[in-house]
Amino acid sequence: MPYTLWFDKAGKESHGLVGGKNASLGELIKADIPVPLGFSVTTEAYSEFFSGSGVRGKIQEILSRIDLQDVASIEEASKTIRELMARAPLPREIEKEICFNYEALAQVLDVPNLPVAVRSSATAEDMPGASFAGQQDTLLWVSGTEEVLKKIKLCMSSLFASRAIAYRVKMGFPHDKVLISVGVQKMVDARAAGVMFTLNPINGDPSKVVIEANWGLGESVISGICNPDKFVVDKVTMEIERKISVKVCECIYDPTRSEVCQMDIPPERRETQCIEDKEVTELARYAKRVEEYYGCPQDIEWVIDKHAPFPFNLFLVQCRPETVWSQKKKEPVLGKKSAYELLMEKALSRVKI
Repeated sequence: MPYTLWFDKAGKESHGLVGGKNASLGELIKADIPVPLGFSVTTEAYSEFFSGSGVRGKIQEILSRIDLQDVASIEEASKTIRELMARAPLPREIEKEICFNYEALAQVLDVPNLPVAVRSSATAEDMPGASFAGQQDTLLWVSGTEEVLKKIKLCMSSLFASRAIAYRVKMGFPHDKVLISVGVQKMVDARAAGVMFTLNPINGDPSKVVIEANWGLGESVISGICNPDKFVVDKVTMEIERKISVKVCECIYDPTRSEVCQMDIPPERRETQCIEDKEVTELARYAKRVEEYYGCPQDIEWVIDKHAPFPFNLFLVQCRPETVWSQKKKEPVLGKKSAYELLMEKALSRVKI
């Protein structure tokens, strides 16, 4: 089994090898959706590191001593396990394969020490009845082979973050049944980013695409620290309803500190629409295509590259099934009309007689 697998070689059939997030990126590529280039460090690499480094037995012993009623006990166990994994060396063959792929990615894009995002992709993400997504780490603007290797191990150890340990216990999910893959993906220098849903998350209306956006990286929208611009796009007419917010902070990379920081947005940009109408429309088209490809409503993360011209500046970086309205009993959403009736009514209303 391989230690690494490029995104375009993966898909839903590779879920056990690359986890939910990376498998989804492979599917997006198959659907001809723009995705930043990258590769997965597979669950095979994680399993060999976990077993071969001698940490498995120690971790099992630490987990067996946890007092599940004591938050401090879980926090201490998590800290001990993550320090243990940070000190353990990756097997030499795995290191060599990761470095080879990272250098190949940098060469293809002609960027020495290419900045990448190092993102967790657990095998238990997006499971029915459980939401393991978002419990492991994402590390941004990582450059150079040494830092990439270090951050990959950090990402692997986030499988034992305190919140992940506690959630698995709550759900009755064995710790040793969850594996982790790590995605190494070209970092997009974002002018703006955010999320979009292929239905309206407020009322479940399937005739709309809803896009939320802010300046900088998407973390400000995902974490809820900003009040984003909101665009509601009709799937048939592509008409846009806009709500432009006062945006006071953004997440951007600070080269002097070599990290992503939360910064104040300059006053002249705070009330400015952060993405253009043509970008809104193009994102909505991608959303419709993704929903059609998967056959169910989707929750999507996207980013706009500040250095590329439209439409080559738009990328999708994550996609997962929408889990709120999709799990409710299927029934008409508005006025007791089906989704088909709503779409046809809107389309026919545009016809002039």
